[in-house]
Amino acid sequence: MLSMTGYGKGGYDQDGLELTCEIKTVNNRYLDVSIKAPRVFAAYEDVIRSLVKEKLTRGHADVFITLKDKREKPTALSVDSALAASYVAAAKQIKDLFPELVDDLTLTSVLRYPEVLKAEDTTVLDESMITALKTALGGALDSLNQMRLVEGEKLKEDMLSRVATIEKLVAEVALRAPVVAAAYKEKLTTRVKEYLAGVNVDESRILTEVAVFTDKSNIDEELTRLRSHIQQFRDICKEKVVGRKLDFLVQEFNREANTTCSKSNDVEITRLGLALKNEIEKVREQVQNLE
Repeated sequence: MLSMTGYGKGGYDQDGLELTCEIKTVNNRYLDVSIKAPRVFAAYEDVIRSLVKEKLTRGHADVFITLKDKREKPTALSVDSALAASYVAAAKQIKDLFPELVDDLTLTSVLRYPEVLKAEDTTVLDESMITALKTALGGALDSLNQMRLVEGEKLKEDMLSRVATIEKLVAEVALRAPVVAAAYKEKLTTRVKEYLAGVNVDESRILTEVAVFTDKSNIDEELTRLRSHIQQFRDICKEKVVGRKLDFLVQEFNREANTTCSKSNDVEITRLGLALKNEIEKVREQVQNLE
């Protein structure tokens, strides 16, 4: 079982290439990958996303890539001719204003003016960089998934303990349910006798009313489905990628708990039902963190 939140880091440092890859993931309904990398990797972003998708199925992932290329490579210089011309024109204008100044304008001095010469990045994507990227990214993903696995196991432990509480509450509701009809019959009989003091009470009518009440408040099906959901939850927790399955199953838990509360017509079952819904909500919150 994997959590959707985590952090991983991987690196490559060989033959003058230093590349670091960091990945941070948070909850998201679908898989969304954001990449921040040097421009040299711009055309390779789809491949990076594909590599991430091999290890992740849900969540928002931020991928950060830094590169230092210390290998020997030719340096290309570009000349900003318009800027150079502006510098020369300005120098000539100042000379006209102040003819007494010594004119030391030379080619060398123009070359020294800011931004006249610019060093261009000649770095190009080659096989060594691709190897470095795949190595660092693979390490980051492995580190990330190890952290997500540890976190996922903690979430699993917490959820299963809450499911055990849910199972106990369901058992208490099941014990209480048969008592409800008998209590209703006793209450109804007492009230009828109070209203019809001295008049013979038609027992068959009371039994009919009790039967109707029992049918309306019967929660056997809901309890059976809740027990089934509990077993399914435990079985699903044995799998690796469980988020969507458990999310759907928790919705079913909620549906049965709501129906139980609405049909109960009993204060004690309502109390137990509310406690049940509270535990289910806590499980739902944890499920949102799972891949």
